[in-house]
Amino acid sequence: MYPTKYLIGCKTNLFLQKYINQSLMSSDLKILSANIKKNVLTKRYKFTVAKTVDIKEIVKEHKYVSGLHNFSNVNLYTSRTHTCDQLRNEDCGKSVILCGWLEYVRLNRFIILRDGYGSTQLIIPENASTELNNFIKKIPLESVLMCYGSVKLRPVEEINKDQSTGMIEVIVDQLLLLNAVDTKLPFQLRKFNKANESLRLKYRYVDLRYPEMQYNLRLRSKLLMKMREFLIYHREFVEVETPTLFKKTHGGAQEFIVPTHEKGKCYSLVQSPQQLKQMLMVGSMDRYFQVAKCYRDEGAKSDRQPEFTQLDIEMSFTNQDGVMLLIEELLSFVWPSELGKIKIPFPRLSYEEAMITYGSDKPDIGRSTKISNWTKYIPNASNEVFALVLKNAEDKLTKKQINDLKTLISTNYPDVKFSLLNIRSIETFKENLKKIINGIDVAAVLAADNISEHDLVGIASGSKYKALSVLGKINEHFKVDNSSDVRWRFVWIVNFPLFEMDSNQIQSVHHPFTQPQTEITSDNLLEVKGFHYDLVLNGSEVGGGSIRIHDADLQTKVIGSILNIPIETMSHLVEALKSGCPPHGGIALGVDRLLSILCNTNSIRDVIAFPKTFEGKDLLSGAPTEITTEDMKRYHLKIDNIEKS
Repeated sequence: MYPTKYLIGCKTNLFLQKYINQSLMSSDLKILSANIKKNVLTKRYKFTVAKTVDIKEIVKEHKYVSGLHNFSNVNLYTSRTHTCDQLRNEDCGKSVILCGWLEYVRLNRFIILRDGYGSTQLIIPENASTELNNFIKKIPLESVLMCYGSVKLRPVEEINKDQSTGMIEVIVDQLLLLNAVDTKLPFQLRKFNKANESLRLKYRYVDLRYPEMQYNLRLRSKLLMKMREFLIYHREFVEVETPTLFKKTHGGAQEFIVPTHEKGKCYSLVQSPQQLKQMLMVGSMDRYFQVAKCYRDEGAKSDRQPEFTQLDIEMSFTNQDGVMLLIEELLSFVWPSELGKIKIPFPRLSYEEAMITYGSDKPDIGRSTKISNWTKYIPNASNEVFALVLKNAEDKLTKKQINDLKTLISTNYPDVKFSLLNIRSIETFKENLKKIINGIDVAAVLAADNISEHDLVGIASGSKYKALSVLGKINEHFKVDNSSDVRWRFVWIVNFPLFEMDSNQIQSVHHPFTQPQTEITSDNLLEVKGFHYDLVLNGSEVGGGSIRIHDADLQTKVIGSILNIPIETMSHLVEALKSGCPPHGGIALGVDRLLSILCNTNSIRDVIAFPKTFEGKDLLSGAPTEITTEDMKRYHLKIDNIEKS
């Protein structure tokens, strides 16, 4: 290990640097000097200065000239003087120490050194020692180096405007090999030839070195910090940690069960701190938040993980408008300046409006096509008929994609009658439309939706919301540009139904703790609305919350009489409500989903340091793994691995 008692901050004391160099030279580490002659340095320095006037003009055009990071303290307590993304033209002439990974070597003279902040080009002088040249040839890529050198301006014709440090280069005086790669890396960090995701997840510690991953995780850290800053220092909230091990909740998502050494008794990993934060309100902790880790034993998707992070918030003595205003102000405060601005207040759509207009309760209001209701053009229609007309989309889907889409719809919506028509000829479309929908006024339909050749038309009929949902699925595949140039398209969805019928049973649309907007009777179960609100960004749900039931009798009625959940499983919550519970409500923002949208990634896995796969597996460690016989005995488990025929 190289000496760490000599710590260097942002500015290098030359005497201290000389002392450190001497100390390092006396250690067992490999340091190789370039043996640069003074007159060579002087000659290059004068040549560079002669070009300074031209470079000043180019500085104005350089896209990274202002820098994206605050480096004032990043070098404290380290042996480097600068990061690999820090040096700029004003640093010309400085003696510097850089540390990082060997990313690239060209012609045995040009070295790209990379760290978690960026990269810098190092130059091996032409008169470097033979020993150093031979050494560079043998260093494996991704080895860890320390470089001692001096900053010089690049010649005008060699400036790299696409690199943050592209106006300078560091002339190497000494190289120190801190740790050589001692194995064959599974992949090289190249943008143009990226490894598949499974390989990247298995060797995540290498994958994390990608600049994109560095940016995503650093942005995540800053965003969470600003959320805490806003809630604690500007809105007087209190951060409270709630247990991860809790009691299994009936209804909702499937939970992970955690066995205990007490026979037949288990914990459950919380799918959210819902009941716990409500009990905090009973305890007069009236402004709570938590960056909470949550768990759901469900199949993973691009925007879902078995474990995920949410910003959990609850307030007493509030209403729906109060919670929504809080979130709008919070997001305005934390929004990264480099990503533009967001405009508040966000627009609102009722659940009914969203479904009828877009076929989805999480619409992308700027890039989704609106649905048409064709029922009025059909005399004596037995079901409502809806259509989605996608302009000039005839060739946007391959036959395989169309077949896959039809299979998806027929599997999930078997009761919906669905057709997808490519319009290559208007006359052929008219004939097909008459066959599909008996008695339809074809001329009225063509005129109303301005249907023309090369359009793609989806038609769905059946149960209202199921038919609309089918067209909503198609809308998800076809995001269209409109006159709006709004980059961040927020919308609140409100007035959700409180209950729905699923498999001939009444279920909560969200959870059984949502306050109804009107009195619940046996006649209006499927009509009553709840004080629930979802926040949607660019077609993805990034948050959801509600005003809660704070009356014990009403909560007992919903849990026991309506949803038929054994009331004893929720007795702790009901007892809390009886103890003097204030009106309260809250919301949870999905941190992973929000970051994924901000970072423009295809999956939330790219904003999580160590995510799981689609199957919920951790490829890095191989988890989940089998347990030992001793563990099974301790936790009273018996696992049958024999497949039954």
